[in-house]
Amino acid sequence: ESEILAIIKWCLNPDKIALMEFDQFFKMVTRTHRGIAQKLRLQKIYQAAIDSVGCPMGHSAEFEAELLVERLEDVRQAIKRTEDWMEDISLDIPEYNYLLTIPGFGPYISARVLASIGDPFRFTNRKQLIKMSGYDLCANRSGKASHKAIPVISKQGNSELRYALYQAAHVAATRTDLFRSYFTKLLRGRERERGIKTKMCVKLAAKMLVLAWTLMKKREVFDPVYLSID
Repeated sequence: ESEILAIIKWCLNPDKIALMEFDQFFKMVTRTHRGIAQKLRLQKIYQAAIDSVGCPMGHSAEFEAELLVERLEDVRQAIKRTEDWMEDISLDIPEYNYLLTIPGFGPYISARVLASIGDPFRFTNRKQLIKMSGYDLCANRSGKASHKAIPVISKQGNSELRYALYQAAHVAATRTDLFRSYFTKLLRGRERERGIKTKMCVKLAAKMLVLAWTLMKKREVFDPVYLSID
């Protein structure tokens, strides 16, 4: 991605690339040499620029592209500073360190869950917790008889928490063996159902919220045993 942004910022005009030697172009758009695949990829871009028959690019378009990349870089720096600040504050809270032991829970998601739950003892049961997040089920009737109503999540709770948990569930289910195995079991026999992976990822996200709540109450680190408890 850094290469793409560098090309947009410095070499968006193919005529500019065509006037360079490849080595000069390579050094301009890369910070580190990552191997032959990187070099071959940039060689294709370099050759495409030389062979380009596209419309001429004005200075205003180049200037705008440079500003857009700089704006994106500024936003990312601001996000990084904010996340570092959040982490510094969260590290002083004991429960935060327990949440970090959950696969898929990084500094941001752990801080988001910690802020949303607050005092874990204010919830007397998991239903209250799930309702707070908006992951609780309700019937989408839309004029249908009650027995034909389709259960869907209410989305009436904390949308930022739902998004964070969904991302955590996706990361855990795709990058860790334990959660990947659990997610595969959820899908077993239903692989061909439309949208089933999204539904099961939502189910896993809700389970991870309950798991986080449990660790906060008990002040314990993550134990794989908790994943098998419904």
